[in-house]
Amino acid sequence: MYNQYKLQYETGVLRETASQTAGPFVHIGLALEIAGFESRSDEIWQDLAKENAEGEHIELVGSVYDGNGDLVHDALIEVWQADSHGNYIADFDNKKPFSGFGRSACAMDGDFYFKTIKPGQVQFDGKLMAPHVNIAIFARGINLHLQTRAYFDDEQVANENCPILNSVPSPVRRKTLVAVKEEGDAKPRYRFNIYLQGEGETVFFDF
Repeated sequence: MYNQYKLQYETGVLRETASQTAGPFVHIGLALEIAGFESRSDEIWQDLAKENAEGEHIELVGSVYDGNGDLVHDALIEVWQADSHGNYIADFDNKKPFSGFGRSACAMDGDFYFKTIKPGQVQFDGKLMAPHVNIAIFARGINLHLQTRAYFDDEQVANENCPILNSVPSPVRRKTLVAVKEEGDAKPRYRFNIYLQGEGETVFFDF
């Protein structure tokens, strides 16, 4: 065995290092409450906005589905977004009214859930992008996390003029990036379901 690897090293032919997917229990280290552990004081969790945060307070919820249409219960979702003025927060601080970054898990009822504010428009190449939330998905069977965006169905004018959303050529595919407003308990709620494969697969970005 040693001579085999010595030969590979000397000839410059090395085997690829073994890889492992993020799962099936990635939330144990990153979503302590879901795993039944005590939260840390600086926990990155699902409340991006405190009550005194400036802007329209909303809820963003959704589920993750695999290619068979089954719920993915071990998915971990991370979001990052601009504040209500379209500015990103440079340094995460969950003691501030608005942190700009959050994390949720689908391990309990299949839903991820965030309390946040509706983001403002951000400039891109001299144009304004429609309000959106950036989303990263980690789960069993995904070697490299997937990235997508949630736009809002009640921002029709901004959506129609967004340079990134409209870079997706198919109107049918663009719809997979739009969160749908629904009745919430106390504040506007938007549902954004993520489909990893199959019919209605969500558009994913290669940033």
